Amino acid sequence: MSEPYYHRTGRFAGRLNNVIGRLARHGVSILGTAEMSVRGRKSGQMQRIPVNPHTYEGSQYLISARGHSQWVRNMRVAGGGELRVGRRIRTFTATEIPDSEKLAVLRTYLERWGWEVNQYFQGVTAKSSDAEIIAAAPDHPVFLIRTDS
Repeated sequence: MSEPYYHRTGRFAGRLNNVIGRLARHGVSILGTAEMSVRGRKSGQMQRIPVNPHTYEGSQYLISARGHSQWVRNMRVAGGGELRVGRRIRTFTATEIPDSEKLAVLRTYLERWGWEVNQYFQGVTAKSSDAEIIAAAPDHPVFLIRTDS
């Protein structure tokens, strides 16, 4: 059995994530970005990462473009976290959706954020066929989030 897909963050991308996260923490959202905090499954400490919450048909989703990352593994255990932009903190619960239900969410995510995330989808774009997006779905966890506020 092979390892789940995960595209590691490079040095430059890590620094950029730190800047985007810091901006969100101080109230500056770039095109809808937010800083997500999720409790670490091993450390128990809150881990922070910038994310692009995606809205589809009135519901919000968090999608891991880089694959089965640490935040995904933490989310599976924690079942929720916090989204922050400045002083506004929204707690949420998260439910991972099955691969069979990801097609429309992933396509619209790629339409909105493809300029930033296409490189992690291994050639799959918003213009790819349904079959190509469905084939990529297992590599990109998707969580339906419900905010408390």
